[in-house]
Amino acid sequence: MGIQITAGSALQCSFGAAPGVLSVLPVNRVTGLAPLACVMDHAPIVNVAPFGMCNCMGNPQVAAATAAALGVLTPMPCVPMTSAPWAPGSPTVLIGSQPALQNTSKLMCAWGGVIQIVMPAQVDTMVP
Repeated sequence: MGIQITAGSALQCSFGAAPGVLSVLPVNRVTGLAPLACVMDHAPIVNVAPFGMCNCMGNPQVAAATAAALGVLTPMPCVPMTSAPWAPGSPTVLIGSQPALQNTSKLMCAWGGVIQIVMPAQVDTMVP
């Protein structure tokens, strides 16, 4: 069983320099102390905050800055590019008709990073 994820949970990208925070809009959602998240809460900036500086050469900004620095890796500001939902979600718990987000879910960035939940905002509610 996984931990149910809510707004305010800490995220980390494998190529990011700093943690980010998950934001969940309280529209058509179950709310308690914080809105519950579903797999569709993956929009860059709206749901997934930037992770400081990006170190991935798959990011065109990092590649251009590194080329300008004659091959010396030059991190650039992170702007997550998350076009697909979180996977996997909870197969039995639905939030707003979508699978609930759990602490084992991962999110892929188009630039090459893997975003994961490093610290849930709550640890009391479990989802199967």
